[in-house]
Amino acid sequence: PTASAVVDAPAATSDKVSAENPLHVVIAGAGVGGLALANAFHGVPHVKTTVLEKTSKFKRFGGPIQLASNAMQVLREMDGDMYDNIEGKATFTGNLTNGIKDGIRNEWYAMFDLKNPASNRGMPYTCVVERPDLQEILLNRLDDGVVTNAAGVSGYHQEANGPLTITLEDGETVSADVLIGADGIWSSVRAEMHNNEAKGETSGATYSGYTVYAGELDYASPDNGEVGYKVYIGPQQYFVITDIGNGRYQWYAFLAKPVGTAESDILLKPAIDTGDGCRAGNPAYLRGVFEGWAPDIHDIIRATRNDEIEQRDLYDRPPSINKPWTEGRVALLGDAIHAMMPNLGQGGCQAIEDAQVLSEVLSGLESKSSASVAEALATYKDRRLVRSAAVQGLSRFASDIIIRGFDTPAKVVDGRFENFNYAGIVTRMLQPILPVFFKIQFAFLYTGYRNEAGVKDVATGLGLLVVGGGVLLAFAAVAADAGLLLAFGVESAAGLLEGGGILETLQGVGLDFF
Repeated sequence: PTASAVVDAPAATSDKVSAENPLHVVIAGAGVGGLALANAFHGVPHVKTTVLEKTSKFKRFGGPIQLASNAMQVLREMDGDMYDNIEGKATFTGNLTNGIKDGIRNEWYAMFDLKNPASNRGMPYTCVVERPDLQEILLNRLDDGVVTNAAGVSGYHQEANGPLTITLEDGETVSADVLIGADGIWSSVRAEMHNNEAKGETSGATYSGYTVYAGELDYASPDNGEVGYKVYIGPQQYFVITDIGNGRYQWYAFLAKPVGTAESDILLKPAIDTGDGCRAGNPAYLRGVFEGWAPDIHDIIRATRNDEIEQRDLYDRPPSINKPWTEGRVALLGDAIHAMMPNLGQGGCQAIEDAQVLSEVLSGLESKSSASVAEALATYKDRRLVRSAAVQGLSRFASDIIIRGFDTPAKVVDGRFENFNYAGIVTRMLQPILPVFFKIQFAFLYTGYRNEAGVKDVATGLGLLVVGGGVLLAFAAVAADAGLLLAFGVESAAGLLEGGGILETLQGVGLDFF
């Protein structure tokens, strides 16, 4: 599609929705969630869609994105041809070996089965797709004029029974029946709704306590075609290697660091190559950080150039239990309302689920009255709140437990006791439990993708948060961070239990996860 000038919709003579008087939905942001929503409305004659994108033009930018089975199933049900195009660009990893390895001994610690939970439900396997390829597929299906570039949304104003007016950064205005804020973690729409700043101390987004080094390169891995995703655990940090297709690999080094270390630690980065071949800068620095860890880690760091590595601090939000998702005819989608840590690869997936539910509730409207639109958006929030909060909690849980809890598992080696400290022993004791937890987790992710808000889905989500919080608290003596544990473990579960009378609803309901 080509960029177009922003033109206000003519005033409707009636609230009745029809092809001649369509519901005008404006989407702020052309990321994965915003474009997925625009595509969900594609071909719906009584909905007019306008996507307002801040950037002046689309460029091939960004690395691969994981599309888990739940997101792939949503896309397949949304449009078969679109799904086929995405599948053609995908590298499937869910049918390969995936799991956690002892980062020091290089031994498999726990496997997570992505294949059977998907195949048993007739769902596509988890895959990775280059973000520019996904964006191109989603853009190409939209009609010319749907997407307008250089049109960042700065705010909005709505009257109870009057117009909804959207203000752009250049001062122009757009009229609409609905506004969806899909403008990311630093959302201007969210800032307007919550009456705070888009980015800063009052924005609601907080530094997670973790920085990540991400590398992407051509790499001849010895387990190519056999292993999709490996998480190496060890003391106070972890390392991830994943196959992204076509002989390319991506890796992540997650470190517990203060905010801003990309600048403050610059003098810690060696200015010359190491003796074993790691390039100056980030590769040489990480070689030292992971001294004594598995050869696999050092091999891929050694193969990576400094310009193939990016460091970024990770921000997320606590589950939005008591923060509004909607205000009248305005709603939030994706990172704008439930930004999450990347550990589960569910950020984009949950935005796609948001898009599907929004398209369902809005496409079914017969009236564009303020009350009708507000009611539909409230239904969207009700269907998505608990599930997205559970995934947010699980994503933070994965970071906290791996970095602040997991250690090298205790083990008897040649009659010697290795790492028989508290964390090492608990890590070993959890080894047979984690596959069960993963089974619960993937059952939840893959069963509830339609967001039908049944009692069983709610119960499973709450059960995951409670179990996850309990496991994390087992490491409290090591983590020495009860505030953090409560913030994303027990507190998340408690907030959900208290919200909307859910605790009473769950009384007497069995948590049948399988």
